[in-house]
Amino acid sequence: MSQTLRHPEILEIARREGKVTVEGLAAHFGVTLQTIRRDLTDLADGGHLERVHGGAILPSGTTNIEYEERRLLQSDAKIAIAQACAARIPENASIFLNIGTSTEAVASELLRHRDMMVVTNNLNVAHILGQNSDCQVIVAGGTLRRSDGGLIGNLTVQAIAQFKFDLAVIGCSALDEDGDILDFDVQEVGVSQAILRQSRKTFLVSDGSKFQRNAPARIGSLADLDAFFTDRPLPRDLQQKCERWGTEVVIAQP
Repeated sequence: MSQTLRHPEILEIARREGKVTVEGLAAHFGVTLQTIRRDLTDLADGGHLERVHGGAILPSGTTNIEYEERRLLQSDAKIAIAQACAARIPENASIFLNIGTSTEAVASELLRHRDMMVVTNNLNVAHILGQNSDCQVIVAGGTLRRSDGGLIGNLTVQAIAQFKFDLAVIGCSALDEDGDILDFDVQEVGVSQAILRQSRKTFLVSDGSKFQRNAPARIGSLADLDAFFTDRPLPRDLQQKCERWGTEVVIAQP
């Protein structure tokens, strides 16, 4: 396979997995390690990847991946995580679901839940759960972010302050190895922080590729949560921190 054909596939693997390795790509394409190193160097020089020891990751930055592309990334993991999370959500409860493709996956798994009130700042979540006649759906108003159907800003924060939720399920754009929960949009971070303040119990749904990404704005810490639903074991140090914090880690493998 020529270089021009390898490069798009390398980027697709990186977007799907969060990271690529020289050895893994060499085996995948049936080429030498040196060839893959040259490919990764070219892609890094073009700003498409960021080189790390033994491979490359998606580049750090201050802007998120396009929404439609995010919907396709880690889709099997998102479904498994959503199923595990939904299994822990009781019926007859008030719930907040925020912006993100992972929370939308959770919404899809709640279509058979009964007697729920769901508040959301995600128009996609509202559309999904509008199909559940046993679910009252309340949309928290605010400024529409057209890229993903999210509602953000002061009006959204003010709307959230009118509630006290039994449970909130949030997503994020990136996770740091010290347990910090990160996002790209400062206004969205303010909304997420308001959600955490107004919820008796909080869950985070996020696949393991988020540890390979970076974002500039801090929502909070895994220490602030009751449970973290993901698809891969955490780094040992972070797992031990979660145990000390009392944050349950649920591994849901596809």
